[in-house]
Amino acid sequence: MANWDDMRVFLAVARSESLSGAARGLQMDPATVGRRIARLEEGLGVALFVKSPQGYALTAAGIRMRDRAADAEEALRLAQDEAQGQAGGLAGQVRIGAPDGCANFLLPQVCAAIRDANPDLEVQILALPRVVNLSKREADMAITVSPPDAGRLTVQKMTDYHLHLAMRADLPTPATLADLAGLSLVGYIPDMIFDKELDYLGTLGADGVQMASNSVAVQLQMLRQGGVGIVHDFALPFAPELVRVLEGEVSLRRSFYLVRHAADRRSDRLGRFATALVAGLRAEVGRLESLAGLTGRPFAGDA
Repeated sequence: MANWDDMRVFLAVARSESLSGAARGLQMDPATVGRRIARLEEGLGVALFVKSPQGYALTAAGIRMRDRAADAEEALRLAQDEAQGQAGGLAGQVRIGAPDGCANFLLPQVCAAIRDANPDLEVQILALPRVVNLSKREADMAITVSPPDAGRLTVQKMTDYHLHLAMRADLPTPATLADLAGLSLVGYIPDMIFDKELDYLGTLGADGVQMASNSVAVQLQMLRQGGVGIVHDFALPFAPELVRVLEGEVSLRRSFYLVRHAADRRSDRLGRFATALVAGLRAEVGRLESLAGLTGRPFAGDA
């Protein structure tokens, strides 16, 4: 009979679809993970995976076991949440996945404030240049710029945020969008844009960018070296040498959404953390955007 430790290994392989991926999360050797899966299949008398050079794909029996094991995992997590919540404050580990602009410029301050009020809480911020996969339990919750339309998930709008063109204050300011043609344009690597809401080239009437990165933080550093590009208003206080330009012609609004596993609605601990996260993020966006000011004049950020 399989024990819970066997199920933990099984779920890791099922979610990563590889021994190496599972081993990283489990902090085990891939060969050990492989032996554990082989022993589990032998004990059950059924194949759970189809092995190939492309990885480990679940069989029909494996899919049924994955669903049952995931339900058991959720029940265990809820039991732990209830026990940790009895002390009143938030405790245990919470991992948040977020696009790197949010992860770099907003979440450190927001999560530090939540941690100050809950010293037994451990917060992890997973910054990825792609959508975080909650179904594979890469994180407990995720912040996205487009609400997902599939999966057993709950979605909550957190806040709107704004973006404008920005460049160094000591460089000549473009008078019209046509003037951008003579400047070095900074933006995303086109084939690595993972969300349609991040594709700004159509707004600028541009065919491509001359300096590109899949990271918002790197793009900000590129702008500090010269050039012009779309910047989150909440990031501007971290680069006070940049100013907004062509505000009357380019002004974008996007939104952040909090995405959670549907089953986590039963977790009081994660629910309270989500409430604090939404309130904190909304306040921090407002604070930083107010520092950016309403004009293209330079300002002194406090970050």
